[in-house]
Amino acid sequence: MGSRITLRSVAEAAGVSTAAVSYAFSRPHRLSADLRERILAVARDLGYAGPNAAARSLRTGQANAIGVILTTELAYAFRDPYVLDLLGGLAETLAAGRSSLLLIPFAPVVAGLTDAEVRESLDAVHRAVIDGAVADGLTDDHPAVRALADRSLPLVLSNESASARCVLIDDREAGRAVGRHLADLGHRDVAMVVAAPGEPGRILPTVDEAALYPYSRNRLAGVRDALPAGARLRVVSGGSNATASGRAAATAVLATAERPTAIVADSDVLAAAVARTAEGRGLRVGRDLSVTGFDDVPLAAAAGLTTVRQPIAEKGRLMARMLLDPDGTPHRVTLPTHLVVRSSTGPAPGR
Repeated sequence: MGSRITLRSVAEAAGVSTAAVSYAFSRPHRLSADLRERILAVARDLGYAGPNAAARSLRTGQANAIGVILTTELAYAFRDPYVLDLLGGLAETLAAGRSSLLLIPFAPVVAGLTDAEVRESLDAVHRAVIDGAVADGLTDDHPAVRALADRSLPLVLSNESASARCVLIDDREAGRAVGRHLADLGHRDVAMVVAAPGEPGRILPTVDEAALYPYSRNRLAGVRDALPAGARLRVVSGGSNATASGRAAATAVLATAERPTAIVADSDVLAAAVARTAEGRGLRVGRDLSVTGFDDVPLAAAAGLTTVRQPIAEKGRLMARMLLDPDGTPHRVTLPTHLVVRSSTGPAPGR
């Protein structure tokens, strides 16, 4: 059949028309569910990722658009300060090249999703009319990243990658900076609230840490590296990166019989919610309980949060430049982070 699998190749193998194959990818309502599933199964077996959306839309093959795989619900993305900073950096660079952004939501962790839910999200990736894509927080083995690679689209990740370009921060070393800061203040009983699939407030056993988002795993590992031998570190699910989730996680942690002296959150959104919840229970943040965040988004300074500053907008700008000018940009960049100490941390009580 040759090395290049085409829409016609799939049609011949499935015993259907080329129009039926096209409908299976772009107009599923025109086919029965059984027929569409049979066509898609043949396509997967042959390694066919779908029609070239850009070529189908524009004869030049240029869409003048970059896709962004979002790991949050689309509505929440416009309330998440990290996402807004990243999109701002991307848009700033793309505007100069007269390119636009296409937002494509997809779960960062597919464990627990049904096959139908994964296929539905993948359909959006297959149909996207884009010239390249940014996948923040995803790894090479994520279905969305694999689908983009199958389409031979230029791709930039924010995690280590064997094949794609990447713009990174050293999350583990940033976690160590937080851990060292708390250890120097005498904290030996620490809880870490991490964004994670599932309900917030659940104590996570070590075996479940493998299911955490990559950045959460690395930040947690760094904190654990830096705490001295004999220190206690409890890991608590923070659910989605949202204020309500942070409140629920903090409520669960602070209700335990042995309250930690410090709570580390892997985002400023969660940390601010933890701090407000603690204050609502009569605790003095920075004295009775230390709280740290991550990112240094604008709310961190307003809340007096000790946090790790990362150059979010610069990350977006560099990702966009890598896509627009692959020959003039490096394949891999690690951006700096540093700890910003504010009033939300202080000596462990009794020290």
